[in-house]
Amino acid sequence: MIKKNSNGSGIEVKVLAQHIHMSAFKAQRVIDQIRGRSYEETLMILELMPYRASYPILKLVYSAAANASHNMALNKADLFISKAEVNRGAIVKKLRPRAKGRSYAIKKRTCHITIVLKEKSNKVF
Repeated sequence: MIKKNSNGSGIEVKVLAQHIHMSAFKAQRVIDQIRGRSYEETLMILELMPYRASYPILKLVYSAAANASHNMALNKADLFISKAEVNRGAIVKKLRPRAKGRSYAIKKRTCHITIVLKEKSNKVF
C-alpha cells in the first residue's frame, strides 16, 4: 500500500505479510536489528544474519522497495525503514499420536510482519 501523508512528511510504502510460519518472538529478534536503518544497510544485515526468520523479512523488504521504485518512481538508495513490527497470528493446532492411544498437542505459531519504508528528506534548513 502506498500512502501520501497529509502533513507533508513524504510518501510511505507499507507491506504486510500475514500467516508467516514462525514464532513472533523469533521474527522480532530480526526486526529489532533493522528498524530505522537505510534500505541498503538492511539488505546487508539480513543477508548475513544466521537466523531462519531473516529470509521472509528480506523478501518483504525487497518487495516494498520494488513497489516504491516501480509505482512511485522513488530511488531505492533514498529509502529507509521507518516502521517495522511483528504481531502474533493464528496458532495452528495439530495432534501427534503417542503411545497407548494418547496424543499430544503441537502448536504451529504464525506471525504477521509489517514494514513501512519512507523516503529520506534531503532538505537543508
